[in-house]
Amino acid sequence: MKLPHRLIFTNVLVLVILAGLPLFNAQAQYFDLKGKSRSASIPFRLIRNLVVIKLKINDRGPFSFILDTGVGTMVITDPKMVDSINIQNKHTIKLAGLGDGDEFEAYITPPLKIDIPGLQSYDVAGTILKTEHFNLSGYVGIPIHGLLGYEFFNNLAVKLNFADSTITVYRPGDKRMYRKGTRIPITIENRKPYLQALVLFPNGTIQQNKLVIDLGAGHPVSLENMIKKHGLPQKFVKANLGVGLAGPIYGFLSRIDEIAIGKFKIKDVITSFPNDYDSTTLKYMTTKRDGNLGTGLLKRFIVTFNYQQQLLYLATNTSLSEPFEYDMSGIEYYGSGEDFKHIIVSRIEPGSPADEIGLEPGDEITAINFRPVAEMSLEQIDNLFRSKNGRNLLIEVFHDGKYDRVILTLKRRI
Repeated sequence: MKLPHRLIFTNVLVLVILAGLPLFNAQAQYFDLKGKSRSASIPFRLIRNLVVIKLKINDRGPFSFILDTGVGTMVITDPKMVDSINIQNKHTIKLAGLGDGDEFEAYITPPLKIDIPGLQSYDVAGTILKTEHFNLSGYVGIPIHGLLGYEFFNNLAVKLNFADSTITVYRPGDKRMYRKGTRIPITIENRKPYLQALVLFPNGTIQQNKLVIDLGAGHPVSLENMIKKHGLPQKFVKANLGVGLAGPIYGFLSRIDEIAIGKFKIKDVITSFPNDYDSTTLKYMTTKRDGNLGTGLLKRFIVTFNYQQQLLYLATNTSLSEPFEYDMSGIEYYGSGEDFKHIIVSRIEPGSPADEIGLEPGDEITAINFRPVAEMSLEQIDNLFRSKNGRNLLIEVFHDGKYDRVILTLKRRI
């Protein structure tokens, strides 16, 4: 099983789902503050660069949803929720252009009662996949039930403070929330936000790029169709960048010299360069763009979305100047089992430190430096594997029915 290393698939998934649906009334599905409240505060967890919130549906739950500006409609990815949230009058659609069978079908729900602290939902419906195609829970390491996007942002101003893991929701005209932010113009196209950014490539070329602002992407930046125009920098690694409807999306990871967003210039940014998308993906990408801006970069700011006024506000936090680091082990892995505490290797990067010591897909990592991985989150394991060039880690692995211990020496590869 290959898990998404960077979640860049959600735009593709929802585009295809929407192609099989009657058009939604964009103003009919939204959230608002309860009563006369001026704001609401919602805690979140940042897990592997994904924003996870708790909510209830039809008085059941709580459920864990990824907040994702790259999603044009609410998607429930756990098929078992069809029964658990007691949905009446659902109907089935086939996801357009993808083949036959349950794997490519989904349920469309009537409006759901969605409870998020301090907010009231209005006519928000969802799409429930009949088959869990992406194993989000295994990637994140906790049960994930779906993705919440456009409807959460379209009627309110939403501020994400990554330093204290708090979302604050205001009415769009409340000027208090914008005082310390730098205003960045955005556009809302096909229910997703876009901005313009200047990119300085290692070959000295400067190019303006249209990027979708995508909280559902864990990487800092992804640039599409750029390899032919600019080539790859001197240092790069081949990588599994995500998973689309036709399977894994492969490409390269490298660095750009700089990306400028408004007055902010962020240097030496790790960037994904996907190979050309498959024909299914391209068919449903109706908005022309050059790539996306993910949470790996956005988390260095206090970020405020104001869809109604088509503005984004950025304020710096203490992490803006920290260097970008990438995995130095060459191991891709996911959580398995009922509690997602079994760490299974899904892919080994050829030529990486993990490849050199003989780790293989299917191996189970049971401990790192004598600490059981069952006591660690996937984020903690990620941090260890990108912690320091040249660092030695003692890895305990279950392989071919026995336990082995090996020394893994981390190596910065880009």
